[in-house]
Amino acid sequence: MGLEAQCWKRYDGKHDIIHGMKRLALRGVLAAVLVLAGVAAGDALAQTRLRVFAGGLSHRPELIRKLFDQYHAAAPGVTIEIETGGATSELQRQYLSTVLNAKDASIDVFMIDIVNPAQYFGAGWLEPLNAYVGDPAVAMKPYLPAYAMANVIDGRIAALPAFADAMFMYYRKDLLEKHLLAEPKTWDELAAAARKIQQGEGDPNLQGLSIQGAPIEGAVCTFLLPYWSQGKELHDASGKLTLDKAAAVKGLNVWLALVDQGVIKRNVAEVKTSDTVNEFMAGQVVFAVNWGFAWDVFKKGKDSKVAGKVGVMPLPAVAGGKSATCAGGWQWAVSAFSRNKAEAARLVGFLAGPEASKFLAMEGSLLPTHRGAYADADVIKAVPWLKDAAGVLAGAHGRPVSKDYGQVSDVIRTTTSAVMARAKKPEEAVDEIAERLRRLAR
Repeated sequence: MGLEAQCWKRYDGKHDIIHGMKRLALRGVLAAVLVLAGVAAGDALAQTRLRVFAGGLSHRPELIRKLFDQYHAAAPGVTIEIETGGATSELQRQYLSTVLNAKDASIDVFMIDIVNPAQYFGAGWLEPLNAYVGDPAVAMKPYLPAYAMANVIDGRIAALPAFADAMFMYYRKDLLEKHLLAEPKTWDELAAAARKIQQGEGDPNLQGLSIQGAPIEGAVCTFLLPYWSQGKELHDASGKLTLDKAAAVKGLNVWLALVDQGVIKRNVAEVKTSDTVNEFMAGQVVFAVNWGFAWDVFKKGKDSKVAGKVGVMPLPAVAGGKSATCAGGWQWAVSAFSRNKAEAARLVGFLAGPEASKFLAMEGSLLPTHRGAYADADVIKAVPWLKDAAGVLAGAHGRPVSKDYGQVSDVIRTTTSAVMARAKKPEEAVDEIAERLRRLAR
């Protein structure tokens, strides 16, 4: 079952329990979840074993494990096994698709990308959560708009938010200050700033900008960032998939121009999310587009050479356009094939609750999905940059909510990567994307 030995790891929830925690307080948090679910707290203590797929290493499974331990402390009759694996969203999606297509009941709860609820729900893989958490209008109100929207499909709650994310522009604050440069507002300004720093530093290995050009989900955002900044969307007012071909070609040409200027490295078609993180952390990049989780890595990574030197700013826009970024994030879903749906839903309610959101923010700088966390004094003290992140997230664009999102993603990321590799011209790639979207929109 699944992909060939992908470093899937399982941990028995009976082990590594945190001792000495304030059990009464934790029981209080869990009790609130149980009341919301309309279930008596005593039912949670039935002997149950849940198995949870918690994504890859970037999803901070060591912190998720601590949340499971908290749940176990409040409901000791529930034992939770954690399974992790898949370095990218695509590998995780492939694995879960294999498991769920087979109607395998071995996984009760799983973490999915923000783009997946509509697709998985349409396939019949997700247990609707309305019966456990109540009216969607009430249950989803505490969350940021992008996550409330992505997780409610045809009036049914398909999943609950785990943590938010978005693409940010990280930059070497020390280098911009050294060379007396302001934060660039357009890609042209970024190119000029990057070249000045590269020339001034005299380091042939210093990249001006790192983006993701490998055929991974991040390349979908690479395609969309300059497209959105021109005021364009991938859907019309009715939600039908559409594409402005001229704007799409212009967006791809923005990246190719930066490659030709030496700002982006020539093998960008091979660059994955982890490559950008590792190279920026090693001090080899001036500007880097990456997800929110990277902040904690840059700040606390044991091998980080940029700790204390990193700034965060809105993404530049195409000249004459407006800054736009790509909403990301992860959701907790209950398998339609689980034999323990009620208990799995209670666990998901806890994991998607405000206390869990606050814990992940303070311990791992994982962006909260709860609106209130961005005004929480404890959270802001622990992670000051969240004050700026809130504004970026509030205006972030979501990728298309579609049951056919897998096909949308496939054509955009593969053709974008082919353009970055100079294997296809932008016009040819955009024609392919437009044709696939046209067929899906029928």
